[in-house]
Amino acid sequence: MNRVVTWLVTSDEHLFHFVNQNIKCRIFDAILPKITHLGGATFSLSSLLLIMLLANEIVRFWGIQALISLVSSHLLIHFIKKAYCRQRPYTKLAHVNLCSRPLKDYSFPSGHTTAVFSIIMVFCIHLPYLSILLMPLAFLIGLSRVYLGLHYPTDCIIGACIGTLSAILVIFGFSFYI
Repeated sequence: MNRVVTWLVTSDEHLFHFVNQNIKCRIFDAILPKITHLGGATFSLSSLLLIMLLANEIVRFWGIQALISLVSSHLLIHFIKKAYCRQRPYTKLAHVNLCSRPLKDYSFPSGHTTAVFSIIMVFCIHLPYLSILLMPLAFLIGLSRVYLGLHYPTDCIIGACIGTLSAILVIFGFSFYI
């Protein structure tokens, strides 16, 4: 078991350094610091509020499902962050390209990645053709978290899994009441 854990940690750090250092370019430097905020609380909650206020009844219902998915996934990651206490990569690793505003809470799992997947997956499940637009955006938000030095790749992968599972469970749960 120790070999597996050692391999996973080493691979995670290597992939982190590859994304954080080796794919640096002007385009990513300009775009990713802005895209990363699409997974933040302000944008996520504002978007859902607009959907619930302006959309038709069916899309409003999906917005409510997405909000429930977002809240439930964030309750879970709050407890995971407290239980796991994984330090952010810039506090542990050398030579990290870091964004201008480092975070002070724990790294695992990524809240931004969890948020975006918990929301977009609700809409992708109801309207699968939206996946063509929303999935690349969600993956780009996860990539941005590593690129900006804030998370390890596994933080984002697990965040995406938690967000996706949350959306599936909420939709499944609602199917019993419809």
